[in-house]
Order: sequence, then C-alpha cells, then structure tokens
Amino acid sequence: MSVSAKSRVDLTSRLVKRVLSIKPVADFAKSRARQMMIQRAEAIGVPWRGNVERLSDRPWSQEWEQLHNRNLEYPKYYTTSFHAYAEGNLSWEAAWEVESAAQAVHAKIWAESGIDGDARLRQSYHQILQQHKICPQIILDLGCGVGMSTEALQKTYPQAEITGLDLSPYFLCVAQHRTEQAEPKIHWIHGAAEATGLPEDSFDLVSASLVFHELPAIAAQAIIREAYRLLRPGGHLAIMDMNPQSAVLQKMPPYILTLLKSTEPYLDQYISLDLEQVMISAGFKTPIVETNSPRHRTIIASKAE
Repeated sequence: MSVSAKSRVDLTSRLVKRVLSIKPVADFAKSRARQMMIQRAEAIGVPWRGNVERLSDRPWSQEWEQLHNRNLEYPKYYTTSFHAYAEGNLSWEAAWEVESAAQAVHAKIWAESGIDGDARLRQSYHQILQQHKICPQIILDLGCGVGMSTEALQKTYPQAEITGLDLSPYFLCVAQHRTEQAEPKIHWIHGAAEATGLPEDSFDLVSASLVFHELPAIAAQAIIREAYRLLRPGGHLAIMDMNPQSAVLQKMPPYILTLLKSTEPYLDQYISLDLEQVMISAGFKTPIVETNSPRHRTIIASKAE
C-alpha cells in the first residue's frame, strides 16, 4: 500500500471512529447493523426471530432463582455495552440471541459449512485437544455463555464432570434450559472467572472458548492466574479465540475493524496482549499454539506435575 493510500485509509478510520463517538449516530449504526445481521442470518437458515419468540414465550423464574447469585459484584469492565446491546450481556435479549448470532457469524468461516460453521469451529478446537492426548475427567468451562461451548465439551468428553461458569445470570438460565435433557447434568455457576471461589487443584481442564477477546488485559491476566490455581498438577488451560495473526484479520480494512471494535470494546487490548507470555508468567509451561480455523487459534498450556 502506498503512503497516500494508507493515509486515506487511516483518515477514513479516524472519521468512522469520530462519527461513532456521537451517541445517537452510534446507536443508529448499531441498530442498523443488528437488523442487517438478523436478515443475513435468516437468509442462510438461522431462525433468529423464531428462536427469540420461542425463548421469550416461557417463564424463567425457576432458572433465575436457582442460578442468580444476588451477592455477586460485577466487575466494572463487564457492565459496559457489548455486541450492540446497551446492557451488554446482562439482558434477556442478549441471552435469547446468542446462539443465533454465533451461528450467523461463524457461518462465514468455511463457505461450505453454512449454518453448521459454529459447530465445526468448536469441533476443530476439541480435535486439537484430543490430538494432544488431553483426556480430562473434571472440566471447567469459563465464560460458558448460554452453554454452547459447554455442551460441545460434553459431547467430546461424555464421561467427564463438567461445570460451566459465567457472569451473566441471563445466559446461564438459557444454558440450563438448553441442556436440561443432558446426561450427566452440567453444573452451572454464576460467578466471575477471575475469582471463582472454587477449590484449588480441582480440575483437569479449564477451557475458555471465544472469551478472551471480550476482556481487558488486566482481567485476562487475572483469569489465567485463577485457572492455574484451579488446575491439578498436570492439568491444562485451553483458550480458543480469534487469531490476531490470521490473514482474515490482517487484511480487514481498518475502517471495518473500527466498526467491529465499536461492539467489542476490548479488542485492541486482546490483540496486543501476549497470552503465551502471560501463561508462562502465571507458572504454566511454554504453551502450544495451533490454528483451528482461518480466523481462530487454540492455545494450550499445562501445569507442571
């Protein structure tokens, strides 16, 4: 790219960022982007509005009473806007739309996969775990959301005892509903990944799927330290997330990346954070890093025996 072309791109990026700093404009842009996403999702067979109608048309009081930790103090970073939702992950609307949004976004990873792209992405992650002979009996799924990652782990490790932990009680209610027929039962906890309150040396695998790009660096570092505390000697921490070195991200026009960052407030910190070094500093052995999709990487670190 020539200097003049780069200057034009940078100028466009700055203009987009400046425009998005105007709240009414940003709200309108996010609303339009969301509507376009719903339309694209339904065009490829994701029943977005049907899913929301089905989930909103049932009572949630039982799950809420079982799962909501009223004493939990939310970290400040978590109470900001995410994914064009003003309340971020702390709303029913966000919880009812997670699965549809994941299917829509991940349909683009492999052109031939379509709506099955999300399942293929999670499978590609678990295949790497299996290739490295990771066979856990007790698993903690950090930032489990509505349970898509947890359910996928259960299918890969059907004999394992699995716990899903998330900061959103709304997400956890949907997770419990989605997996109510699962055997063995998954244990759900409303808590913070950086301060779980769970016993040390109690898990063989701590997994985090598509979580770290939504964290500020200080929270990411704290979560990795907590994972080390929770793992038994010889246990593994596995992180699957966006790959900052992927050609897809590297080639993304800066102004498009700016739009993406408007719904992912900590993306810059994720891209600049050296997760492998953070793991080593926390006490882990040198991590293994492998790509598991054109846009994602898997990082695996073990705790010394």
